[in-house]
Amino acid sequence: MATCSPGGDSVDETNDPGAAPYGNFINYYTFNPPENRLSLIPATLLQDLGYGRGHGTTLMLDVGCNSGDLSVAFYKHVVEEPVCEVDVHLLGFDLDEALIERAQQANPLPGSISFIPLDITTDTEQLQDYLTGRGCSHFHLSLCLAVTMWVHLNQGDSGLLKLLSRLASISQHLLLEAQPWKCYRSAARRLRKLGRSDFDNFKTLKIRGDMAEHAREHLEGHCGMELIQSYGSTVWDRKLLLFRRR
Repeated sequence: MATCSPGGDSVDETNDPGAAPYGNFINYYTFNPPENRLSLIPATLLQDLGYGRGHGTTLMLDVGCNSGDLSVAFYKHVVEEPVCEVDVHLLGFDLDEALIERAQQANPLPGSISFIPLDITTDTEQLQDYLTGRGCSHFHLSLCLAVTMWVHLNQGDSGLLKLLSRLASISQHLLLEAQPWKCYRSAARRLRKLGRSDFDNFKTLKIRGDMAEHAREHLEGHCGMELIQSYGSTVWDRKLLLFRRR
């Protein structure tokens, strides 16, 4: 899943929100490369969170992983660059089966990274089965980067809150990047430019404005999580916020 461009509407139509109403762009990482996020995230992140030597297996989750480029780059950034001496596995998923197939075929670390097709808004069992099979009750670190807007536009206010609650229930730490409201307007505008119907829920959404703040309020007020770190904003003016289960 993905987002609006930093320059407004200047994105090729094949990567346009109108052409990919669930954010499943076919060439997303050509215009938002992994380095845009990784430059803000310390390579020592896992150690900083206490997942170092002696911790045992550490599980990471990438929500809406698209073709897996960021999943692989993030794994290498926090595991291989600092020579993290711990067993780390990353699971990436996306609702687009074609993108997952690309991720699987290009995966350079099949022993440590896996990809599955999954729609988290309808399937609540696969992730739990994955955890149970590894003897864990939660993912130690989940990434939800540029996904919230697409769930919000397609599933409404309740869908957004359910997503956040679901991720909080299965995550010890959650790294969140919520698209700002200007991206919602751009997504709706591009859809109309292509002559397609508007997002069903866009005009009726009551959760508007500072979307990162709305997410923080829900996670802290209703999900037992707390904001512990802000890594600043990406070149696309989106905050990277790290939450921890209390």
